[in-house]
Order: sequence, then structure tokens, then C-alpha cells
Amino acid sequence: MSKKTIVVVGGTSGIGLEVARDSVERGDRVVITGRDAERAAAIAAELGPDASGIALDISEPEGIAAQLAQIERVDGLVLAAIERDANTIRDYDIARARRLVTLKLVGYAETVHALLPRMTNDVETGVVLFGGRAKDLPYPGSTTVSSINGGVVGLTHTLALELAPIRVNALHPGIIGDSPFWAEKPEGVLDQYKDRTPGGELATMKDVVGATQFLLRNTGVSAVNLYVDRGWNVT
Repeated sequence: MSKKTIVVVGGTSGIGLEVARDSVERGDRVVITGRDAERAAAIAAELGPDASGIALDISEPEGIAAQLAQIERVDGLVLAAIERDANTIRDYDIARARRLVTLKLVGYAETVHALLPRMTNDVETGVVLFGGRAKDLPYPGSTTVSSINGGVVGLTHTLALELAPIRVNALHPGIIGDSPFWAEKPEGVLDQYKDRTPGGELATMKDVVGATQFLLRNTGVSAVNLYVDRGWNVT
């Protein structure tokens, strides 16, 4: 069986990097992207000979096609690139909001558009978009984040319809307790979030990686928006 080629956009850090690492361990060829070419190449080298890294900035969508031109084949695409932003409606920053909306909604869509000719038109090919639970559970300053994560739902549905038999799904993580962003919070900060899950524990990066691989590879799943939050919605 030939190796799959998995492209992980935003694969140089955090959950994206863990998805890339897991894919290499499964025997796939992996292409990771990050804004800095040298850093992407260095991290790919750490992952092993079946990984490569390229520069890509999806917040500047006009350049996406050229930056992805060197990729010859895509059997799976994970769009995990995100930026965190606190932007309240009272102190609304248009430039920051525009950048984040462009990155996730236009950037995600243009990345799929640019790579589509190199995707096998088959149910074995999967695309996974990253949204987030902020679409349902807003917090102060999440005006833009909540809005675009809601937009990911619509983007997932329309892409699943347009690209079939290629499968398109979305993953919406909650508070991921051992991710770099949350693990560095002061002691006690996460307790209030743990108390809101039925089991009193937060989801982990391993949980998110497993869910991503499920959406990427299970041929019976398309147009699904999957929550990974240890059951936050039932408390």
C-alpha cells in the first residue's frame, strides 16, 4: 500500500504539530506549513525523513497558490492554522478582525481551492477544518473568534457538498488542558473549566489528534462538526 501524503497547515506548533507527528508515526508522508520557511524545515527534519516543511501565510490568501505549488499530491489536508485574538465590540479593532476573518474563512477556502487539483477525487481523501467551541460558548473578547468559528460550520457544509466524494469535516476543540496556550496558565486557572465537564477533566491534545485522524480517514464521515471538549455541553 502506497504512503498517503498529509498536508498539515499550521503544523509547526501546538495541536497541528502533534497531528503531523502522529501521521508520520502512522507511516504517512507529511508536509507541514508555517510562516517561516527555515523554522518549518527544521521542525520537519525533527519529525523524520518522511516530513517536509514549507512557508505559508494563509492570512495573505493571494499568495497561497504559489506557496503551495511544490506540493505534488494530497491524500489528506488538515487546516489547523489559527491565531488567538481578544477583540471586544466596545474596543473593536477592524484590522485585527479583518486579519482573523481572512485567515480562517478566506485562507482555508483558498488553500482547498489551490490544492484541489492534486487531491484524488475519492472518498479516501479527507479534509479537516479547525473551528472551536467559542462559536457556542463565547467569552469576553471572543467577538471575532466566535463569529469565524461559526463560519467554519457553513464552510464545512458547502465544501462537503461541492467536493464529494472527497470528505470534508470540522473539529471544534474546547479547552485543551495540556496545549501550550492553556498549560502555561497560572495554577488554578483551569479549575473553573474542569468543573464544567462531567468527569472533572479537560480534553487533551492526544484527544484532539485522535479525533482529527478519525475525521481524516473514516470514509463514512463527511459534513460533520465534531466537538472535543469532554462533554462540556451537557453540564
